[in-house]
Amino acid sequence: MSTTPQKSWIPGADNSDFPLAHLPMGVRVRPDGSHALVSRIGDQVVDLRVLAEIGVFDDTKADRKDFAQKSLNQLIGRGKAVTSAVRTRLAACLDDDPGYWDLRSRKEIFLLPAKQAKLVLPIEVGDYTDFYSSIEHATNVGTMFRDPANALLPNWKHLPVGYHGRASSIMVSGTPIHRPKGQTTPGEDGKPGFGESKLLDFELEMAFVVGQGNKLGAPIDVKNAEDHIFGIALFNDWSARDIQKWEYVPLGPFLGKSFSSTISPWITPLEALEPVRLASPKQDPTPLPYLQHAGSNNFDIKLEVYITPEGGEPSKVCASNTKYLYWSMAQQLAHHTVNGCNLRPGDVCASGTISGPTPDSYGSMLELSWKGTKPVTLSDGSTRKFIQDGDTVTMKAFVDGGGVKFALGSVEAKCV
Repeated sequence: MSTTPQKSWIPGADNSDFPLAHLPMGVRVRPDGSHALVSRIGDQVVDLRVLAEIGVFDDTKADRKDFAQKSLNQLIGRGKAVTSAVRTRLAACLDDDPGYWDLRSRKEIFLLPAKQAKLVLPIEVGDYTDFYSSIEHATNVGTMFRDPANALLPNWKHLPVGYHGRASSIMVSGTPIHRPKGQTTPGEDGKPGFGESKLLDFELEMAFVVGQGNKLGAPIDVKNAEDHIFGIALFNDWSARDIQKWEYVPLGPFLGKSFSSTISPWITPLEALEPVRLASPKQDPTPLPYLQHAGSNNFDIKLEVYITPEGGEPSKVCASNTKYLYWSMAQQLAHHTVNGCNLRPGDVCASGTISGPTPDSYGSMLELSWKGTKPVTLSDGSTRKFIQDGDTVTMKAFVDGGGVKFALGSVEAKCV
């Protein structure tokens, strides 16, 4: 079998959004209320728990019980060697030229239509860190709210800026978003306002999920950082811009960010992205030694954002790419742990808003509408400065290069 399999014996898998080269992982709830780790190929969901119970993964150093958990945490905590072995074995079972594990005659016991699978939050998120890794986004925001000639703060090109976010409000795609309340900037009377946010915004981000963690006091070297990253997922870090503007000085985001974030139900293993690996943007000045890494540490993943009004049609408002990220995932993780901070399986680190160099590639309404001064026109003729009640925001991601083509699991949520 090829190390980068392309074809499967499962109908609809070869030309679908979820081909054999992808094999993301998630968690489903079975009709009896129990849980099972799953993967996706074509229009079918693969119940990995069933495969584990018949011994398919016994020689991968994974435990059969790993596949019956409510999250991926126990499995991915075993480390990259184990999860990669599981992925390789699964690909071998589904390949059109399988070896020992030819399971096509037993497909009814482990395959089910994707539409019938009830997916849940795939990880138990113990901690969540949000970074600020797009230089275009940081420059745009700095230009809007500070001196355009000094849009980036002095530390920005020396370290991946981040803050500790709220793990409990990370929800799986499809969970409604309730418009948050909070204080806003004082008016002419000098008193702060209070009420529902009028400037609700999306943030187009990519999250990475920690697999094997590190011990307290033991930093992760940037050269080994990807060994601790199981995979990635689309992430919408919702923001209430008016609440955030008033509260964030001096300690950063709080109520304006903690009310909800939305993550895909499918986590894409890092190995699936090897064909579209590329170099990060040139970093000037050269970062300190603990952040220096050689080779290609970024990925060419195409990103899109759509807004769908209540009862209307979707309108694409943004097209960006993860290749624009100034700070790589490896650098983010190395910086996160350089002080000895311990990360654990299932912890989430998000990239921060991913914006490109052109106005149509900006990854938030704050930028797309330039702080509300340039309303965005949707396909039905209506306009948006920020997200309105009834709007559904959908984020999509695609890999197309190096001989592979697939869609990452999308993220969608409606403001109610």
